[in-house]
Amino acid sequence: MLNRGTGRRKNAIARVRLQPGEGRVTVNEKDPLAYLGRRVLEMAALAPLRVTGTQRKFDISIKVIGGGTSGQAGAIAHGIARALIRYDSDLRPVLKKAGLLTRDARMKERKKYGLKRARKAPQYTKR
Repeated sequence: MLNRGTGRRKNAIARVRLQPGEGRVTVNEKDPLAYLGRRVLEMAALAPLRVTGTQRKFDISIKVIGGGTSGQAGAIAHGIARALIRYDSDLRPVLKKAGLLTRDARMKERKKYGLKRARKAPQYTKR
């Protein structure tokens, strides 16, 4: 049985496919560590599996686009958590307590005219 979940974080969107298996995880057809580049990001991305104790239960295929590696790791975690709930709704309280179901709404603030970035003003000179 195939379960799907969509995760979002910043500008990253992850489409997660979860099916019973022996624990293979691929992110854009690569190993998670090879794709994300840092062990910390891999751990953050696979946190829902660790929290629910389902590391060796599922084969997970993830397609992720947009954003940077940190945002993508967050999107992957969100997507996996949503897919796990579709598989077994009894996992919801555990994932909710760990804060893995909440969509992190923090986004980059837009640049304003007259400024160099969202809030950084040009350097003041007296004359």
